[in-house]
Amino acid sequence: YQHNINQTTRLAIWRIEEPESFFLEKVPLHQAVTHPYKRLQHLAGRYLLPILFDDFPLEEILVADTRKPFLPGEKYHFSISHSGYYAAAIASSNNRVGIDIEMVSPRIERIAPKFLSPAEKAFLQEWELFDQLQLELTTVLWSAKEAIFKWHGDGQLEFRRHMQMTGP
Repeated sequence: YQHNINQTTRLAIWRIEEPESFFLEKVPLHQAVTHPYKRLQHLAGRYLLPILFDDFPLEEILVADTRKPFLPGEKYHFSISHSGYYAAAIASSNNRVGIDIEMVSPRIERIAPKFLSPAEKAFLQEWELFDQLQLELTTVLWSAKEAIFKWHGDGQLEFRRHMQMTGP
């Protein structure tokens, strides 16, 4: 799936069905990613960048101390995410961007105390939602905060304190 948000910002989502060799023909492997499936996700995410902008310089990608990949000189701002069998990327020639995709999974409940503020936790409990819906909403909150974290880019945001959902 590809979507041009505007003239300078584009995003894409890819369902990973290809072997690693497919991606290695077009994508340099910069990092020593040892787990085979994580390596496949890593490659698929980077594969999307030249699809978004055909002059995207993959070979110039560096990784900051905050683990955020970037291009020196910022010809493009970009963000990559992967979860399960999917990879996603967003790139812009003039704006910072952030993207996150997540598979809905009960594991989100284990990390929820690290990113949900007390008000967000109370909101989710107040509605007495079905377990699956509560799981999905918690995942959406995590994904939104992760995308903001990536957009912000300097690693100095606290998920519970600096990023909070508010009501209407």
